[in-house]
Amino acid sequence: MAQSYRRSRWSNALFILPYMTVFLALLVFPLFWGMWLSLNKTDLFGGARFIGLKNYARVFSDPVFGQAVWNTVVFVLISVPTLVALGLFLSLALNRTTRASTWLRGLFFSSTVLSVTIVTLIWRFVFIPGDGLLALLFDKMGWEQIGFLSAEGWSLFSVGVATVWWCLGLPMMLFLAALQQIPADLYEAAALDNASRWRVLTRITLPSIKSTIVLVAIVQIVMQFQLFGQAQLMTNGGPAGSSRPIVLYIFDTSFIRWDVGMGTAASEVLFLIILLAAMVQYWVTSRKGEA
Repeated sequence: MAQSYRRSRWSNALFILPYMTVFLALLVFPLFWGMWLSLNKTDLFGGARFIGLKNYARVFSDPVFGQAVWNTVVFVLISVPTLVALGLFLSLALNRTTRASTWLRGLFFSSTVLSVTIVTLIWRFVFIPGDGLLALLFDKMGWEQIGFLSAEGWSLFSVGVATVWWCLGLPMMLFLAALQQIPADLYEAAALDNASRWRVLTRITLPSIKSTIVLVAIVQIVMQFQLFGQAQLMTNGGPAGSSRPIVLYIFDTSFIRWDVGMGTAASEVLFLIILLAAMVQYWVTSRKGEA
């Protein structure tokens, strides 16, 4: 009996073996290998030499890295609440079974399936000075053109607009799925009590999808801290590094300057920042829910 039970357990383990193989090869091993590389002086051609925490000291003393961290944090603080709020608003507006709602859901979600190259190309046509869509609109209105991609006050904003347009579909669909799981009995009882729309929203809808709001916020925090393609293709981190995120700094350090050890140290710092931000978001939201 015991031998049959052990055989059954091993056969069940075979079902998770493909996933565990991919998980270990693509996530666990690179994580620990990155930690080791961050403690070494190395480049793309090998020849690692152990130097301890000197790479981390170089990263934290680099003003370019400090600027990249600031840019990324500002970007996340603006883009994540915008994505959550707009995604929730669209899901509430389109949570209907009409043909128009179905068509609009597909329209808003369609941008999500585009590659970052296509997204940045579209928005460069909008923001580029001279012949861009906004430039032509400003000329028609008699306004002075704005260098959205070349001005320090506007470059990160332009990247944020493109990112929100690109990523909005996922939060909307997650919120829609959560809204459709709310029992209709709750809304029928609220209608019998003549509850206002605001009261229904704050007392029934939002509490019922609280876990989804937390999930969307954490997913977007993780995604937006990894900002790279939009900034590289739209502004290349400029002007004067005003739109350079942490991942672009890591890319430049590792593959342009060939300082893999320092670039890996910066990536480990980014990993800790993302982990800390996600934990803080979860803790704050949980505390609000308990209160």
